[in-house]
Amino acid sequence: MEATGIHLWLVLWRAYEAVHSHAERHIRSLGIGFSDFAALEVLLHKGPTPVNTIGELVHLTSGSITAAIDRLERKSLVERCTDPTDRRARVVHLTQAGRKLIECAFREHAVAMEAATSGLTAAERGEAVTLLKKLGLSAAHG
Repeated sequence: MEATGIHLWLVLWRAYEAVHSHAERHIRSLGIGFSDFAALEVLLHKGPTPVNTIGELVHLTSGSITAAIDRLERKSLVERCTDPTDRRARVVHLTQAGRKLIECAFREHAVAMEAATSGLTAAERGEAVTLLKKLGLSAAHG
């Protein structure tokens, strides 16, 4: 079968849906919503971050990320602090409880994603990453 652009797009779409569904099921099993998990993960790996930047990184609208941060703040998992370099800006920080939760959840999620991608060997996953990055860059500039 010829690998046309439309065929590749359909295969990518189906593969993404399968892996994404696996990820969402696992995250829900941890008792965390997907957007809350994504926001906490950004804070774990990027450190204190402005709300709008978190929203951009996890592809949430301004209203949706604000609601997610409000929810996390009510649960004492994050706190908003004034940015020391710009007093008008607010930066979101993980609390100790938030860090403990996301570190544990992320470790478990990494194991779940290993299982979800176990249909490929480590070398094949590396090759897939390289090819998908190349495809993404090409599509973004084409």
